Amino acid sequence: MPVTHTPVHSKVVSVVTPVHGEAVRFLPSAYASLDTQRLPEGWSWEWCVQEDGPGVHAAAHLPDDDPRIRISTARHGGPHVARTLAFARSTGRYVKNLDADDQLTPGVLARDIAVLEEQPEIGWTTSRVSDLLEDGSTVSFELSDPLPGPLARGGAFPFWDEHHRPPVHPATLCVRRDLLALLGGWMALPASGDTGLLLGLDALADGWFHGETGLLYRKHGAQITAHPHHTAGPEWQARMSLIREHALALQDWAGVRGPAMDA
Repeated sequence: MPVTHTPVHSKVVSVVTPVHGEAVRFLPSAYASLDTQRLPEGWSWEWCVQEDGPGVHAAAHLPDDDPRIRISTARHGGPHVARTLAFARSTGRYVKNLDADDQLTPGVLARDIAVLEEQPEIGWTTSRVSDLLEDGSTVSFELSDPLPGPLARGGAFPFWDEHHRPPVHPATLCVRRDLLALLGGWMALPASGDTGLLLGLDALADGWFHGETGLLYRKHGAQITAHPHHTAGPEWQARMSLIREHALALQDWAGVRGPAMDA
């Protein structure tokens, strides 16, 4: 059976969203935050929703008359495998992450597009995040945010290596398609695959940080980051070890690893 190659559209930003049964109820809010985005003239978005396993029924929670929504199902592989499968179905020049339980803030897609269009040396963008609490209120955290503007290649790794969390939030990534393809999408881990991708991008290209809040990050008991294995134990150790090895190998390959990173 021949492989069909998906055409790439130069003025489309592809938003990829993995969804499982616990998070499907949040899809209407995610869609509303996407539907209200205002893009530069001539640009459009597509939403590649990837059901992580059978029985999710995402279509029951979304409009059936919006051709920009593209839903697909595959066997269960976890959120980062689902993101990568959504990327495989996408057609956009730029690829934006949006988790099913999160919400974009107004203007974020236009800001991402503007930076990537005007500055070809920038490979990826991130933005400030506010937590969205269960009562609907939001809390902003800016303790580790860098200054708005360019992020030098290799600059995110030392912070992550010291704190085991990146200085910017990987849930806000918008990436050039060819760069994401070069890295093979998200790391196939049960969690932290987006951090692995961020550190891979950091090794290969300069990034950009938007000082405006670009994402409302929903906090709830069913999210992966609430699992007890997320921040401790053998699984955490294995994830951190592989992410570090992956990032350092890419830094060596790209020639950006300095003496401070050799420890």
